[in-house]
Amino acid sequence: MRVISLLPAASEIVAYLGATEHLIGITHECDFPPIIASRPRVTSATIPSAGAHGSASAGEVDAAVREASEAGRSLFTLDEETIRALHPDVILTQALCDVCAVSETDVRALAARLAPAPRIVTLGGTTIDGIFADIRAVAEALGAQDEADELIAGDLARLRTVHDTLKAERAPRPRVLVIEWTDPVYVAGHWAPEQVHRAGGRDVLGTAGAHSVTATLEQCIAADPEVVVIAPCGYDLAAARGEANHLMTLPEWSWLLGRQVWAMDANGLVSRPGPRVVDGVETMARMFNPSLFSELDPRHGVRVA
Repeated sequence: MRVISLLPAASEIVAYLGATEHLIGITHECDFPPIIASRPRVTSATIPSAGAHGSASAGEVDAAVREASEAGRSLFTLDEETIRALHPDVILTQALCDVCAVSETDVRALAARLAPAPRIVTLGGTTIDGIFADIRAVAEALGAQDEADELIAGDLARLRTVHDTLKAERAPRPRVLVIEWTDPVYVAGHWAPEQVHRAGGRDVLGTAGAHSVTATLEQCIAADPEVVVIAPCGYDLAAARGEANHLMTLPEWSWLLGRQVWAMDANGLVSRPGPRVVDGVETMARMFNPSLFSELDPRHGVRVA
């Protein structure tokens, strides 16, 4: 089985299923686990990157995305020559966000030009259960259903442990705001509000399963969060921490003072719909109720205020 992954989360799913030997091509953004780094990269971005993969500011990236969208230009390019030479049997893609990865439409158009045409497996989970369904879809394509059952059973057990610990201690649910982008402000949607809930918090603006939405600073202030998690899409912990520290210096963000402010590895644990969303739940649980859980992994999150 020869598999090309056009989504970092899909690459992680393949790896967690123990099937990296089948992975023959990955995106320019695939960075975990390190074992996949030697695979040919078959995508590139047409706009500047921020966070874990670039040095542009959040505002600069947003402006570039809007300009490209208005001009009808794709945000990503596919290296068709390399993909053709790799002779994939399966291509893993997504139908969730054209800003985050190559669009499914572009992938299907390319696949139709290949002979034989590879099978397209499209991921689109917007909840944790949806992510588990995506894992099963990848596993079915790879003939790794048993491995998927084991992986998901382990993840469900970990989630149950968090739930049972919080329930046993009748832990209070702090009011939480997860910021997915800072300029303009986007409130995290999709699975992130569910992560907050499963971790023992109460999301004050995000809606589980729904798209991320813009919010004004006035709306953020009115929501009165006790905990603010700075987790910009695609930012690793170092970049998220840098962004959070920058926000703390701006007068318009002075409302953060007096609240718990955390930076989180969004690229790995929040914005990527793969197996590590469960690590994200456990990380948030340690933020919200640190006395009930083991010490927070410093690679996953850090308090900045």
